[in-house]
Amino acid sequence: MDEKTEDLRELFIDVSGEERVTESQEDTRGSLADADGTSVSERLSAVVSRMRERYEFRTDLDDEQLVAVVRGFYEGESDAALADRLDADEDTVVRARLDLHLLREADDDVPFDVSAFRKRVVNDDATDADLAAEFGVEESAATHYRTVVEAQAAARRVSHRFQSEFEDVLTEAGLSTQHTAAIRESGLEEATEDIDSLDSDADVSM
Repeated sequence: MDEKTEDLRELFIDVSGEERVTESQEDTRGSLADADGTSVSERLSAVVSRMRERYEFRTDLDDEQLVAVVRGFYEGESDAALADRLDADEDTVVRARLDLHLLREADDDVPFDVSAFRKRVVNDDATDADLAAEFGVEESAATHYRTVVEAQAAARRVSHRFQSEFEDVLTEAGLSTQHTAAIRESGLEEATEDIDSLDSDADVSM
């Protein structure tokens, strides 16, 4: 570094209080850290670990890969793009995302009455084959949407706590979660209302 460059660097530090001119450019995935040295990825991994202890995850993805799903989801990556990056199939990524209570508006984009489907899911006697026949879809589609309904219900039961924790970590690191937070708060309101109705119906029948 020549004398002129060094003088400019010192001037920048005096004005901005920053020690490194290119610090924001040099941060990579997972490198942003708190004062105690804990990285974003480590904090996200801690949330994932707590979820793993509470729920039965349905994929073989490890915690590092699940953290990649979380970060990719909030960075706006599609399930297909995440699958390519993780060298996994898209169905695995979707199941992992739902295990993590990460819901997309497109999850409710189905060719049948979602409210009626949710009400049928509360009936333990309704198999995926029954649902497929009743709603005129392939059994694989019925299986998938049952998983969506279960993820919506699980997220609601804990008041979307884990989603909020993911968003808190990313927001504190300076990463935007506004778009996906808005999806959760608005786009899934109908699902929440339906699930509330299911819970009420279940309570009455008990």
